[in-house]
Amino acid sequence: MIRHGAELAFAYAEANRSSHLRDSAQGVRGAYIVMDSKGMGNDACLAWPGAEVAVMGAQGAVQILHRRASPEDRKPLQDAYEATFLTPWPAAERGFVDAVIDPSETRRVVAMTLDALLSKKEELPGRKHDGGPSE
Repeated sequence: MIRHGAELAFAYAEANRSSHLRDSAQGVRGAYIVMDSKGMGNDACLAWPGAEVAVMGAQGAVQILHRRASPEDRKPLQDAYEATFLTPWPAAERGFVDAVIDPSETRRVVAMTLDALLSKKEELPGRKHDGGPSE
């Protein structure tokens, strides 16, 4: 599983263009970093108000940050973590998400964003070799 995840991350890093619009913390932890982060060179990052933009979910974070807490004490801590950190607003405040959009506006905003990028020209440096994961 780790090797396949590394291969996916390498493929996204090598791609000239990619798009990703969904929860980044659900299912595949760290998906935001690999598939749609500014650090990977994306042009736009849009999020819905209910999106989770995080490397780690609330349960894992609370287990690490409050490892000595009892199981019954962890539930309120998880709820607080979700309300504070698993929303797109902190990521938008820090510039990791360009806009938090209403789901009903997705088609219009994505179309406008793609229109703005239509004439984009990008010179990518040549690469002598890749360093992707090997089998």
